[in-house]
Amino acid sequence: MFQRHPRNPLITPADVSPSRPDFEVIGAFNAGVAIHQNEVLLLLRVAERPLRNGADSVHYPVLQEDGNLTIHSVSRHDNDYDTSDPRLIKHLKTGETYLSSISHLRLARSSDGINFTVDRSPWLHAQPPYENFGVEDARITLIDDTYYVNYSAVSSLGISTGLVATSDFQQSMRHGVIFPPANRDVVIFPEQINGEFLCYHRPMPSIVGNLNMWFASSPDLRHWGGHRVVLQSQTDGWEAGRVGGGAPPIKTAEGWLSIYHAADRNDCYCLGAFLTPLDEPWRVIKRSQRPILAPTAIYETEGFFRNVVFSCGAILKDDRLQIYYGACDQVIALAEASLQDVLASMTEVESAKMS
Repeated sequence: MFQRHPRNPLITPADVSPSRPDFEVIGAFNAGVAIHQNEVLLLLRVAERPLRNGADSVHYPVLQEDGNLTIHSVSRHDNDYDTSDPRLIKHLKTGETYLSSISHLRLARSSDGINFTVDRSPWLHAQPPYENFGVEDARITLIDDTYYVNYSAVSSLGISTGLVATSDFQQSMRHGVIFPPANRDVVIFPEQINGEFLCYHRPMPSIVGNLNMWFASSPDLRHWGGHRVVLQSQTDGWEAGRVGGGAPPIKTAEGWLSIYHAADRNDCYCLGAFLTPLDEPWRVIKRSQRPILAPTAIYETEGFFRNVVFSCGAILKDDRLQIYYGACDQVIALAEASLQDVLASMTEVESAKMS
């Protein structure tokens, strides 16, 4: 159903200059998407790490409370640490976890949605104390004349969700944390209903419960309530590990279309779709029974973190759904399909049949 663009991957780490000379870019992926002044804008997650990494040691950056970035190192032969996951450094005795890289958000611009020019400097830097490990996975929602950018704020305090507003992608205003740890994968709706802003979010319970998508509403985009479960992970298969938000919901004649991500118990990430009524965005009426996009291309199966397709943004253009997605936590790619084919691929859920 989805056709991968023949130019994929559209953006790779080689296309992005590091933010400082002693760093290397290891990932340019998971981009929020917007159309502004006839340009397609991608707000990339750019992951960087120190150049000093080697076969015997891991060097990792941490933003200090005073705003200075310090470089720490761990021997790969130190039995107190687990460095087997390329994304993480874990202390086995204390449970402390650090990221092997630090991320910022960087703009990429295109007149045709295919050929992008990446800005040379970050659009959004991490700030202490809630972003000491970086800012990640932006989603962009246009409401009236303002673009709202929510993102994952990562620190030793946990993973929370931050919010920034801009009208032109030049000046921006931070609104702070809107969901405390542990919560991520927030997608904000492009319209209000009954005077309320709406979103999906994904709490991450650590003792009891699964990784499910929830709905919430807000009078001001900062204070959220009315929480209820929207989409649940499954007992087995491609959604057994977790489900979470992907692109911000898209309004169609049949309802709100959401592209979401799911992972199985082996951390293979796929994309799915579901549909809700326009006036009841918490009630799923149709849902993918199998992935609409799964990792099969070489840049999706082999890379920094294997077997991953993960979207933070999509565009509906001339009845064609264009999904920009991160692959292997490393590159940006594009796939597109007919909107009608996507809608027709979903199956009505049992609760919708009964209602």
